[in-house]
Amino acid sequence: MSKVLFDLPPVPAIPVEGRDESWPIGRIFCVGRNYVAHAAEMGVEVDREQPFYFTKSACHAVLSGAEVPYPQGTENFHHEMELVVAISAPLQDATVAQARAAIWGYGCALDMTRRDLQLRERQKQRPWSLGKDLENGSVFAPLRAAEDWGAPGDQRIWLRVNDEIRQDASLAELIWSVEDILCHLSRYYHLRPGDLVMTGTPAGVGPVVAGDDIEGGIDGLMPVRLALR
Repeated sequence: MSKVLFDLPPVPAIPVEGRDESWPIGRIFCVGRNYVAHAAEMGVEVDREQPFYFTKSACHAVLSGAEVPYPQGTENFHHEMELVVAISAPLQDATVAQARAAIWGYGCALDMTRRDLQLRERQKQRPWSLGKDLENGSVFAPLRAAEDWGAPGDQRIWLRVNDEIRQDASLAELIWSVEDILCHLSRYYHLRPGDLVMTGTPAGVGPVVAGDDIEGGIDGLMPVRLALR
């Protein structure tokens, strides 16, 4: 095998609560408009026929507690608090039972968004990559095994900026359940161990600026934190 011309920066691995092992990040799939109230605040309707997705690069991920600069190219940088699902088994055209069995665990995550760029591209019917797939744009708290947490139900999901609560909702408000998402997504991708699925954000998204401290949580999971500097 030939030598590579140069080495790439390593992709971070997510700590796992209560264990020495960490989770290697594979692909990051994100579900759009999975809460009715969030879709409404964005001025769009929910597609109840099927979920839709965008992706984020694993190399842009950072871990909870990171201190990062305000991103370039935007004047309207938003927080989005999400439940993330970690997949530990291959899935293709999965049944609900197969999807449930492939879920290794859950965690808190932030989908940071250059909202001005996302909306600009959306208006022109172009991809959202400039708005969504940005450096330091996916933030992951330590994962917790499903056997230790259970399953999504009516757990509270929340986010605050500094001392102000911005997002406050329940996972019961998810339009598409985790199993629904995995069954549908596995029709189009061979899902595999290491894949992460961010399940959408509730209402209350909004701008953050340099100097802000962001913290989000879900009942029973370790919170996710990000400092903008």
